Amino acid sequence: MTESLEHLIHDWNVDGETAVSPRRRVEFDDETLRDGLQSPSVTDPSIEDKLRILHYMNAIGIDNADIGLPGAGPHVQKTVERLAREIVEQKLSVYPSAAGRTHENDVRPIVEISNRVGIRIEADLFIGSSPIRQFAEEWDLDWIIEQSTKAVRFAVSEGIPVMYVTEDTTRAKPEDIEKLYSAAIAAGAARICIADTVGHATPWGARNLVRFVRKIVDRENPNVKIDWHGHEDRGLGVINCVAALEAGADRVHGSACGIGERVGNTPMDLLMVNLKLMGWIDNDLTALPDYVKFVSRVTGVPLDDRYPVFGRDAFRTGTGVHAAAIIKAKRKGSDWLADRVYSGVPAGMFGLQQVIEVGPMCGLSNVIYWLDVHGYPQEEPLAKELFQLAKSTNRVLTDDELHSAARRWQDAQQHAVTQ
Repeated sequence: MTESLEHLIHDWNVDGETAVSPRRRVEFDDETLRDGLQSPSVTDPSIEDKLRILHYMNAIGIDNADIGLPGAGPHVQKTVERLAREIVEQKLSVYPSAAGRTHENDVRPIVEISNRVGIRIEADLFIGSSPIRQFAEEWDLDWIIEQSTKAVRFAVSEGIPVMYVTEDTTRAKPEDIEKLYSAAIAAGAARICIADTVGHATPWGARNLVRFVRKIVDRENPNVKIDWHGHEDRGLGVINCVAALEAGADRVHGSACGIGERVGNTPMDLLMVNLKLMGWIDNDLTALPDYVKFVSRVTGVPLDDRYPVFGRDAFRTGTGVHAAAIIKAKRKGSDWLADRVYSGVPAGMFGLQQVIEVGPMCGLSNVIYWLDVHGYPQEEPLAKELFQLAKSTNRVLTDDELHSAARRWQDAQQHAVTQ
């Protein structure tokens, strides 16, 4: 089947009021190797695994990788330097950044590593900005501005690009945000980052805040870029990123599988999937499933079977009606149709495929399809034998169990013929 079938889907997502696609190219900052590893549940991967994660980021088109916080000590500095060196030696397109507090002691190791490796590592300098944080820390706003300005100026004087990060921006006062960002831009920050540190924001809040900050940036220095860094405490990480981009953010942050402290950061994989389906990016994401599964394995954070797109059940169906529709679509000779008739996400777009299982909820068509795929004759008695087996269980049968049952039936038939 060669003719286009796209007319078969009426897309209400674009019919009427819709999100406005960004005027700027969408950029991605992957926090897996820094913020992601702050999760209390993760196992810190080996340096070899971290290098492989870096290559996966490069393969899916990540623009920037946060590779650590070298101010934490010599062990982190060693890792940051090795990762930065890999980027240089392998000529990866992903660009390195390193986090640090707004203090010269945290900036200096970033400068030193940059000089040794031969690449300007972006310094992501952070400090709390909300009234609740100021009260708890006993910080004065003037002191925060002074600390921020000194740190940004020092990094810039050493030839290091700076992203100035205000923690808990989504609960900070407008007048404080304006003073902090204006001071950081005047000191030479190339980027400012709005941080939803505790996952407080709604999409409306994200949109309002980014629009407010965009006005500040356009007034102070339109060349400065805006980042959005979100967390998943309310489960709104992905949609908040979409809202932030729509409102004028240049770069959005996330981590593989959404790992990070508390319930995690915005899941980078699901963010990229949605932006791809929305037509906002054209990245080749066929390596994304391997990236997600690799990070899950080496960090020891299991991927839920129901995790969208990359979970074990994302494209599996054991229901007769659903499977029948997919099988009929396949028989029309259209992979496009089979990949969408019962799926809102095309599996093939991400290097995956629809899977039809045999279990208690299946129909006879599931069994016949399984026999065909695995090279068995599609004989009605054999199909009914497996169908009855499936109906007698309380779960989906494994391929090994189905192979064993099919072979037993064939052996029985052969034995009956020879008697």
